[in-house]
Amino acid sequence: MQSFPHLYSVSARAGSAGEVALESPGLAALASAAPAEFGGPGNRWSPETLLVAAVADCFVLSLRAVAQASSLAFSSVSCQAEGTLDRVERTTRFTAVTLQVELVLPAGGDAAKADRVLEKAKTACLVSNSLACPVSLEKSVRIA
Repeated sequence: MQSFPHLYSVSARAGSAGEVALESPGLAALASAAPAEFGGPGNRWSPETLLVAAVADCFVLSLRAVAQASSLAFSSVSCQAEGTLDRVERTTRFTAVTLQVELVLPAGGDAAKADRVLEKAKTACLVSNSLACPVSLEKSVRIA
């Protein structure tokens, strides 16, 4: 890992209407638009879905790192993330994110250890740690 601080650069370009082009050096461009709830087309990634996706993605990547450091082998992980956007004191903001995670272990896997690793991954997730709203974890461990 590189030493801190890390810098991430993204540019957003758009006309007076339509999609927003998101670009970052070395990455494929991504089209974004307002979600249907805000009058957008509903068929593009939006800032809201990107934020919730960032929580799910970071959790899975954190889980991989913590599992490797803990010598926990797993077959697969599935993470369903749901973010709640609401009005609080006249400000629109995320008030909660819930992660529903299923971790599948190979035969002979240690479910108790997997449960601890899932909790450590939640604690290690830098995106979750950067949010003002609570992030809850609903976990399921299954042995194949």
